[in-house]
Amino acid sequence: MADLAGQLEAEDVYLVTLGNGDPESEDLFTRMAAEFPARVAVRIGFDNGLAHRIEAGADMFLMPSQYEPCGLNQIYSLKYGTVPVVRATGGLDDTIEAGTGFKFREYAGTALLEALREAVRAYGSGPEWREIMLRGMAKDFSWKTSAAAYSALYRRLLGSRVNPSSRPRF
Repeated sequence: MADLAGQLEAEDVYLVTLGNGDPESEDLFTRMAAEFPARVAVRIGFDNGLAHRIEAGADMFLMPSQYEPCGLNQIYSLKYGTVPVVRATGGLDDTIEAGTGFKFREYAGTALLEALREAVRAYGSGPEWREIMLRGMAKDFSWKTSAAAYSALYRRLLGSRVNPSSRPRF
């Protein structure tokens, strides 16, 4: 993603980065903040409260994960009305659909930049952006919905061997 750093200055975007992990990535974001202080802010470390405030106050949430088995932040973002821009991997690919966010496949800065540009174009349209936000906010990732889906799957897999009247009541 280092190839993206210099190109961000040409875009009409501001980047807030919070987190820790790969030292090379931490160094990259720290350098970006030093080079573009009016456009990039970084805080290395974990702060759950600040993470939620950033997500709730942002227009977009970038999650260019190389690997992401599940991911909750994109779900938080949807609920906050913050449109996710994610790499299509694992849980990010499973939870972000066309019309609720933007995805890119290749793990490369150029792919992220193109998805970001697409999101910025949609943001500039106003009504289209509002619809994307509202669709995301309407998504239901509750356990009630998940449990119903699992129950339907189990019933389908078991076929007629399940007596609906013998199901436990919760």
